[in-house]
Amino acid sequence: MNASTENQTGSSLDVIKWGITFLILAGAVFGNYYFGNESVLLRAVGVVVAVAVAAFIAAQTEKGRTFIGFAKESRTEVRKVVWPTRQEAIQTTGIVLVATLVMALILWGLDSILMWLVGLITGVSV
Repeated sequence: MNASTENQTGSSLDVIKWGITFLILAGAVFGNYYFGNESVLLRAVGVVVAVAVAAFIAAQTEKGRTFIGFAKESRTEVRKVVWPTRQEAIQTTGIVLVATLVMALILWGLDSILMWLVGLITGVSV
């Protein structure tokens, strides 16, 4: 039997980068809590800066580069989507609302009939 091993494409430095990233994010959470009496604007700017620095460091790792490539490909695919016109969206929404109303009425009717039958059988009316 052969033991399977994972191919590690990233370097051991990636582990350190991820550790630093998580420490920065944890520091942002702690700092936001610790400086709770300070201005909300200052805390928000601090958190945004910390998240930006953490994202920059994470982007330098192998998984970060893979994610950025995936995000770029996703953006390209979203641009290829043929979005419905306003009229098509309104018509589709109307169809969904009517279908929902019809199903609600059918279920209400079935529930009423079943309640009537159970009341008839058991003699208990609700």
